[in-house]
Amino acid sequence: MDTLQERIAGEIALSESPGSTMKKWRELFGISQIELAKHLKISTSTISDYEGNRRTSPGVGIIKRFITALFTIDNQRGGEVIRNLEKFSKESEEGSFYFIKDFTAPISGTDFARLLDAKIISNPNQLDSIKLFGYTLIDSLRVILEISPNEYPRLFGTTNERAFIFDQVSTGRSPMVVIRVAPIKPKIVVIQNIDSVDKLAIKISQIERIPLLTTRLEAEELKVRLNNI
Repeated sequence: MDTLQERIAGEIALSESPGSTMKKWRELFGISQIELAKHLKISTSTISDYEGNRRTSPGVGIIKRFITALFTIDNQRGGEVIRNLEKFSKESEEGSFYFIKDFTAPISGTDFARLLDAKIISNPNQLDSIKLFGYTLIDSLRVILEISPNEYPRLFGTTNERAFIFDQVSTGRSPMVVIRVAPIKPKIVVIQNIDSVDKLAIKISQIERIPLLTTRLEAEELKVRLNNI
C-alpha cells in the first residue's frame, strides 16, 4: 500500500465505527454499493452489513481488498479522486490559525446547519443536496493576512467536500472575497458571531452557489458538537 492507502486503512482499523468509516470512503470515491460489490465479487447485502456495523469488524484482509477496489475503480475512471486526495491529504491538525477535522461518517448540509443552530443567509435549497465529509475552523484575519496562495489547499484536509467555519469576522466580506478568487471552494461557509452579513458576501455566495450560514456558537462548543458526528 502507498501512504494514502495506509492512511485510509489506519482510519478504518482504528475507528470506533469501522463500517461507517468504510461507507464514508466509498461515498467519497463516488462508488455505489452495487459497483463495489461487482468488483469484489460479493453481494451488496454483505457490503451493506459491513457499513451498517452488523458484521464483525473487518480484518486486515478485508480492509486491504476494500481499499484496493476503491483505488482500482477510480483509476479506471481516470483517477480524479485519488489525485485530489493526494493533493489535499494532510493529517487532521491544529495549526496556528486553522483546525481541520474529518467526520467518521458524512452529514447532510441540512443536518449540519441544524447541529450548529445556524441561521441560513443564502442558498437554503442547496443544503439537502450537500454531503459534508469534514470542516475547517478558520481564524479569518490570520488566514487573509498570513496564508499564501500555495498554502490554501491545506485548509481542505483530505477533501473539498467540507464546510469552512470563519471566526474573527466583522462583516463576512473578506473571507467570501478570498473564496471567490480561489480555485477550490468549500461546500458551505459558516460565519461565527456576526450581527449583519455584508451584501457583497451574500452576493458572492449566491454566484458561487455556496450556502452561507451564521451561528452564535463559540469555537469550543462547535468542536464538541461536530466531534460527535
